Amino acid sequence: MAHEFHLPDIGEGLVEATILSWHIAIGERVEQDAPLVEVETDKAIVDLPSPYAGVLLFQGAPAGTVLPVEALLAVIGDEGEQWAPDPEVDSAEAAPIVGTLGTEVEHVTHGAGVRALPAVRKLATDLGVDIETVMGSGPGGRVTADDVRAVSEPEEGERRPLSPTRRAIAENLSRSWREIPHVTTYDEADATALLARRAEVGKPPLEALLIEIIVPLLHQFPEFNATLSGSDLVVHERIDVGIAVDTPEGLMVGVVRDAPNRDVAGLGDEILRLAKAARTRTATADDLRGQTFTLSNIGAVGGRFGTPIVPYGTTAILSVGRADPRPVVRDDQIVVGREFPLSLSYDHRVIDGATGRAFVAALKLAIESA
Repeated sequence: MAHEFHLPDIGEGLVEATILSWHIAIGERVEQDAPLVEVETDKAIVDLPSPYAGVLLFQGAPAGTVLPVEALLAVIGDEGEQWAPDPEVDSAEAAPIVGTLGTEVEHVTHGAGVRALPAVRKLATDLGVDIETVMGSGPGGRVTADDVRAVSEPEEGERRPLSPTRRAIAENLSRSWREIPHVTTYDEADATALLARRAEVGKPPLEALLIEIIVPLLHQFPEFNATLSGSDLVVHERIDVGIAVDTPEGLMVGVVRDAPNRDVAGLGDEILRLAKAARTRTATADDLRGQTFTLSNIGAVGGRFGTPIVPYGTTAILSVGRADPRPVVRDDQIVVGREFPLSLSYDHRVIDGATGRAFVAALKLAIESA
């Protein structure tokens, strides 16, 4: 008996995935839970296991193809069994499309991850634009008429398609910037004591010491560890801190779970694991989602102050810059100090400037008292 295997949603909000390679050729046998196909999502490269044992009768698309979630990915059946796609049914349509009379409905073609209305597809054809190469700016990444017109306009220079990861970054940051009214509060903190303690405990990642400092502040200021949901502010009991990681594919955020119950060594080990997994594209979906607060160490790449964008679904992000030696005034004397630049961005809908200022002041005191 033939079993259809549709592309699953392997990550929170996954829209599409790119097929990288097939581990099993048509006609070959595959065991249940054995690797079947390697795909690239917007966050990771993942081997999808076969949900059935049997012979691979059909591959939904060749390597390099972008498929939407729920598209027919493979068919697995018995030895000698014959199977062919129904010519009357588009294999990328895993569920009926419901519309109303006189309303255009979205259509996704077989082997394509592009979402667009028929009128937009016709416009692309008329203008000679390959709609498969157009990055959509509409809801859920849908291609709009303006997207097609923008691509059709002649321009000088090399056109470089964005990777799935970069497209996801662009969409997520645009949504955050569009919906969240940002405020950023700046200050500096004397890092002398914190850097000395770091040396004493074996030089773990700086982020480990900062998380240890931040956790009590999130208990003191719970609105910074929350999510705005409609007209309610959901204050999280858990504290899962996102750590920004610079990778060749773009910025990714690894999530340190249950931060209050880890010591500095444990925090450091987890941060290093997440960074390696993000850079080698071996991170799981759970490694890269669900943070309640985010920390970005831009000092690692030479930065001082910044205006970090609040990740969607959270209310705040802290950026820490490079603590260079510089002259500072202490006790009416000019001395050489190490000052941490601090940049705290937060959602002004739920956090007032005075509260943001109080959080930064408490953070400054905690760093200087480490």
